[in-house]
Amino acid sequence: MYDRILVPTDGSAGVERAIEQAAALADVHGATIHAVFVVNTASFASLPMETSWEGVSDMLREDGEKALERVRQIADRYGVPVETALIEGTPSKEVVRYAEAEGCDLIVMGTHGRGGIDRLLLGSVAERVVRGSPVPVLTVRVREEDLD
Repeated sequence: MYDRILVPTDGSAGVERAIEQAAALADVHGATIHAVFVVNTASFASLPMETSWEGVSDMLREDGEKALERVRQIADRYGVPVETALIEGTPSKEVVRYAEAEGCDLIVMGTHGRGGIDRLLLGSVAERVVRGSPVPVLTVRVREEDLD
């Protein structure tokens, strides 16, 4: 049923539940995991002009490589192949774009499960992906204890 499972990661501890779910599904279906980390270029807009853009970009890319390595480690425990990509742009748009371009069958991603005013003020990458993706999306709720 699934050949290519996309797992967006932000490197947080909580997202590991989603990675575990994706790896287990990939194992059962003989699928490949596609892991992506999106360097959110919109976050650069709020930086003061004197801030070194290059330094911030390098730091975010380093975080992304660490996050992708963690996906590889989890997938290795399941014996599942992994392809990784470090992308720049708006996270929700880039996740959907990647899923379509790579022919992914499923997107598995973590969500904080915020509601009400928190979701309204903070936004939700997962919600925007669910609304914009032609590919099925499995959301895995991040538990509070996973955030520590």
